[in-house]
Amino acid sequence: MRPKHQRASTTMSTTSDRQQAPHVIPIIEQEFTDFRTEANDFMAGNQDEKKFIGFRLKQGVYGQRQAARQMVRVKLPFGGVTPMQLEGFAQVAERFAPLGKGHITTRQNVQFHHFRLAEAYDLLKVLAAHGLSSREACGNVVRNVTGDPWAGIREDEPFDITPYAGAFVRYWVRNPISQLLPRKFKVTFSGSEVDAAMTAIHDIGVIPRIRNEGGKEVRGFKMLVGGGLSTMAKEAIVLTEFVPVEQFLTYSEAVIRIFQDASELRKDIHKARLKFLVHRVGADAFRKMVDERLAQDWAQQVPPLEALMYIEDEQALAPAPSTLDASTVPATDRPTFEKWVKENVRTHRQAGYYAVEAKVPQGDLTPAQFRGLGKVLTDFGAGRARMTQDQNIVLRWIPGANLYPVWQALQPLVLGGAGVQTIEDIVSCPGTDSCKLGITSSMGLNRAITETVQAMNITDPLTRKVLINISGCPNSCGQHHLGNIGFHGAAMKNDDRQVPAYNVFLGGMRREGEPLRIGSVARLRIPAKRVPAAIERFVAVYEGGREAGEEFNAFVDRVGAKPFEAAVQDLSITPKFATDNFQEFIDWEREGLYVLERGEGECAV
Repeated sequence: MRPKHQRASTTMSTTSDRQQAPHVIPIIEQEFTDFRTEANDFMAGNQDEKKFIGFRLKQGVYGQRQAARQMVRVKLPFGGVTPMQLEGFAQVAERFAPLGKGHITTRQNVQFHHFRLAEAYDLLKVLAAHGLSSREACGNVVRNVTGDPWAGIREDEPFDITPYAGAFVRYWVRNPISQLLPRKFKVTFSGSEVDAAMTAIHDIGVIPRIRNEGGKEVRGFKMLVGGGLSTMAKEAIVLTEFVPVEQFLTYSEAVIRIFQDASELRKDIHKARLKFLVHRVGADAFRKMVDERLAQDWAQQVPPLEALMYIEDEQALAPAPSTLDASTVPATDRPTFEKWVKENVRTHRQAGYYAVEAKVPQGDLTPAQFRGLGKVLTDFGAGRARMTQDQNIVLRWIPGANLYPVWQALQPLVLGGAGVQTIEDIVSCPGTDSCKLGITSSMGLNRAITETVQAMNITDPLTRKVLINISGCPNSCGQHHLGNIGFHGAAMKNDDRQVPAYNVFLGGMRREGEPLRIGSVARLRIPAKRVPAAIERFVAVYEGGREAGEEFNAFVDRVGAKPFEAAVQDLSITPKFATDNFQEFIDWEREGLYVLERGEGECAV
């Protein structure tokens, strides 16, 4: 276990300080040697495939729909990333990813696709050399621990959750208890009651709180359990309104021990997540199960929290604070810059600092963009950023005087656009670009809708607040349940021809500051090539029928799905194959006629 790292706030920062950080996940070199040995044995035909897949997943290497190609998922605990790590991503994208890019996921990971198994050892070594780990990013284990991207700088936070999220990561990575769970296990840490990390859709979610006990402030967490999306979305229940921080690891272990021992969950891989147990037995019964576990001997043996905490004084690395003076911005740039500040920038609770959320189209970053972001962080901030659940990146600790230079630096990187968390900021999973479970080209549809929305030049503030999420299949990696408008991949058929299509969800919510909400499925299935036109009509229905000040979900609640269904009835009719419409039988960014091809997810192994 690496010792905790702490920097006094009076320490003078250097470029080297800003580029590096201690590892949240301890890196063990022997694991890479073991991986090379096992991979070579498998490629030589000396090892059972099922056994090897289980081993491979523990190192975050996942099979793709393309034969003999792999994906690596790199964990970024609480989304944290440094310039040194961004350089590591750039090198991986250059050396191992044929498409020359990495992809930010909705769980703050970064994925690289299409490399060969024989390259995996070298790839993992590059990651490790830059303080990055993919350990237990896949498989039936505790996955990446996500967190509020604004933790530590929020104006409304009781305390910074970052050290505690780091402790959770360090406690559970390689923990024998969690190496073969019934199914994957997802955990998140929100920074405040605003719940930016969406605790309601996680196996465990925590929200920081402070209680006054005898005149003394006591730190603790509200803990939720049993949430999740996929094909059967469930919101988490409250396990406890308050557990002192010193006990939250013990509580989490009680939950995970219950999950590990739930043999009935192992009978059906499709109903093996914790949410099925929690919602079957009910909140009171599950709380009783946790209390029974907490009374067992193991509960007295959890190591002290202090030894595991990830502590770093980011402010000590930052340039001197300053306020923003927009009057110094050239008049030609001022309108565009001010729109960007309004939509992409927020203040820190630490006076004189700002957080910039750079919009990353489709969540994809090239080597030049990875390196460019690293340089921006080093030159203008503290060298610290966080990936977001919306597939963007938050650049932290930017003094006000540096906001205009940051905006300028982001323009050539194509990362300086305004409109984060707007209708222009669309979330999507990789879909059939790489995923075995993918049904449709969700990334291609993302680009198509983005072009349509940008061409619409939407200025209405209520319409701009509409959020769109796309998944390439029903499993909701693109969190289609949470968009005001959501889509998941499907297929239609006319005679012997298949058509790529999407089911439609309405009324979800993932916007920070508003209660998370799972959308309702509409009675619609729309061919993929017609979805951008459907978006235009959905916007027209909303703008033409809403009451004064009525937001999208309130409108959906009042009128229901029928007006939307009626508006696209003609679009939802399955086309007949003909020479003048054969393009509808080809998915976005594909060349051949569509055929539904779907494999089995490897986490079932």
